[in-house]
This record gives sequence, structure tokens and C-alpha cells, in this order.
Amino acid sequence: MTTTPVNGALGNGVPVSIVIVSRNRPEALRRCLTGVGQLQYAPFEVIVVADPAGIAAVRDLPFTDALKLVNFDTANISVARNLGIAQAAGEVVAFIDDDAVPEPLWLRHLMAPAAQPDVAAMTGFVRGRNGISFQYRARQLNALGEPEHLDVDAETPSVMLPSPSRAIKTEGTNMAFRRDVLADLGGFDPAFHYFLDETDLNMRLARAGHATAIVPLAEVHHGFAANQMRSANRVPRDLYDIGASWAVFHRKHLPEQDRAAQWAHLRASERRRLLRYLVSGGLEPRDVIRLLHRLDKGHAEGMERVIGNSAVPREAHSAFRPFPACLRRSVAMFTRPIKLAKDRAKAAKRAESGEIVTLFSLSPTALYHHVAFDPINAIWLQTGGIYGKSSRDEAVFRLTRRQDRLKKEVRRVARQRGFSDDNCR
Repeated sequence: MTTTPVNGALGNGVPVSIVIVSRNRPEALRRCLTGVGQLQYAPFEVIVVADPAGIAAVRDLPFTDALKLVNFDTANISVARNLGIAQAAGEVVAFIDDDAVPEPLWLRHLMAPAAQPDVAAMTGFVRGRNGISFQYRARQLNALGEPEHLDVDAETPSVMLPSPSRAIKTEGTNMAFRRDVLADLGGFDPAFHYFLDETDLNMRLARAGHATAIVPLAEVHHGFAANQMRSANRVPRDLYDIGASWAVFHRKHLPEQDRAAQWAHLRASERRRLLRYLVSGGLEPRDVIRLLHRLDKGHAEGMERVIGNSAVPREAHSAFRPFPACLRRSVAMFTRPIKLAKDRAKAAKRAESGEIVTLFSLSPTALYHHVAFDPINAIWLQTGGIYGKSSRDEAVFRLTRRQDRLKKEVRRVARQRGFSDDNCR
């Protein structure tokens, strides 16, 4: 076990306002905020826009008094985000979903390109439920608003300029914008209740000629928690707002003569997606019929929605409220499954004392690796086999010594979690 302080001081960064929107997921919100509490950056403030259950769930967190809490209980993420922007007094406004957790150095990496005055937006990579595979990396949007893969350097930021035929995609759970740019563009369009809200903003950013930085090491872990639109395993529950949002998007960004054909293409794609869930057992035939009906009904309603009726104030409604961030040590602890319970308790004590703790529990097997943030103990836990995969493009089995494998896994997350070379010796 080795311990080293995170390199560098926390202060003198660009002031950042983090906005977290939450509805019907109070426990996910607590987990997200527990992770935010370990961020190695300053100054930043945290604005939580949540329903009463979410507000109540964070009342007993040790840093509750440092939060800006906005009570909002309507199913419209664009309005909720605009309420957060109205309270944001930072130079940059960052967004993370309530079912996500940031790596400790998330903001430090994400804000690095903000030193360039021409960079208006920043976005990072997103890891999925297993904490290893990437859910999203770099993407661009074509003229139809559809995402396409984008090749970028996997470690250093890439500053991308839009073109007449493309915009740079920011991921809704890991993105940041200069506040004055958000004010100039009117924030998020309330016509997008759910889905395509940041896509619309990306298209408007591109139209205005703003540059976006893609920052691979600015990572968050995203869980895809259940909501009214999807189950925990991502099976659709309702497609109404997806249909409505596509209708709004096409009205805003596509020539009228192209809208019908594009909608037919998207509807066919949604139908194929539903049929795949039908084949896999996630849906019944009656569910497919119901969901397509809801998709069509939403699309029809979206054709009538008021578009662009939004504005965010140029000056924040409240003063900047610095979050009590502190410089923490980043600690790697190594254990085995037979000692996991005992060492998890030790790790929890170290986290309580103010350290960022990653507990590696590796068995003498070829089990795949998983990484998760434990909100109860406020620690990162990585499990798997000494000979098993962590990165999913690795061999299924690779013979190695335990010590070498532990060093390899520490190096893999060193720059995101704050380990120095001393942890890898």
C-alpha cells in the first residue's frame, strides 16, 4: 500500500459552477454528490436542481450548507438546467447527471482548455456501468443531428472547430460551457423536455462558430439509472418525449422538405430497436405496439410545441458559493477477496480521514474487472482476476505476476484519480 499527495495545489483555477439535475433518484443524487465532494479542483460551486425527495436526501450531507439547492419537480431537463444556470456565478458552467460520479481530477482536466479564450465548450469521456468500458468518447453531429465517431488523441485535449456540415458533440453527463456563451445562446430550449437538449445546443454552438475541446482524461462514470423513459437495463418504457424532441429538432435544424423522410428513417430505426428487445425478451409484442404509438403521439405533439422560448440571465441570481474542497492524498490499497470486508472497513476509515482511496481486490482468476464508487464508504473499488481483462480489448487470459498486475491497474487510472509514479513502483 502506498500513499502520495495529489500533484499541485487546488486553487487558482477558472471558477466553475457544477449543475446537477435530479428527479425521482434521491439515492443516485447522494452518490453523485459524495463523489463530487472528492474533486481536486478549486474554486467551484455546486447547484442542485431537484425534486423534494432529492432535496431532502442531501440535507444531511456534511457539506449541505455549501450547496445551492433549487426545488423543481417538473419533467423538463432543459428548464431545470436553465434554473441551474440562473444560479451559476462561475465563469464556466459544468453539468453532470445524478446517476454519474466524476473521477477526482475530472474538473482539473476538463477546465485545462478553458485557458484558451476561443474554447467555448468542453466535454470528456464517459465510462459505463462496469467502470472500465467507455460508454461515450469523442463524437460529432452530422447535419441531421445524428452522432458519428470522431478520432482524437486518447490522452491530450483536442480543440475542434465546427464546419458547415458538422457540430462537435458534448455528452450531457460530462460537459461544460462558458457562462457568457450560454447567456448569448439562451441556454437550453425548454421545448426539449428530455432527449436532444444538448444536441440542439451543440448545433447552435456550431452555427455561432464556437470551438469545443474534447478532453479524454476528464472522465465520469455513468450508470444509466432507471427513469420514466427506460428501465435500469435500458429497455424503453416510454418513447413519447423522444418522438416530441425529434419533431422539435427537425423544425429547428432541418429544411422543411427533408423532415418527413428523416422522421420515417428514425421511426424505422426505433422500431428495429424495439424488435431487438422483443427478441431478447425485454419486451412483449403489445409493448412494441404501445411504444410506437407513444412515439407517434409525441412526434405529433412536438410539431406544435413552442420553440426557442428560453433565456438565462447574464448575471447570476446569487453570489458564488465556493465548495469546501481540500487537497487530498490519493491512496491505493491492495487486498484479496478473502480479506475484502476487513480491508474495505480500513479503506472507509482512511476516506473518512480525508483521503481518496482506491481498493484493488484481485483474485487468482481470469475474471473481468469492474470498477465502482462505493457511496457508503466513499471509496473506489476495483475487483476482478489477476489474469483477467480490465480494458475490454485485452486478451481474455494473460499470465502475469500479481505485483505487476497491480502496478498496471494503478497506472491505468493514475492521471484520472491522482496517483503519482510512487504508486506504481
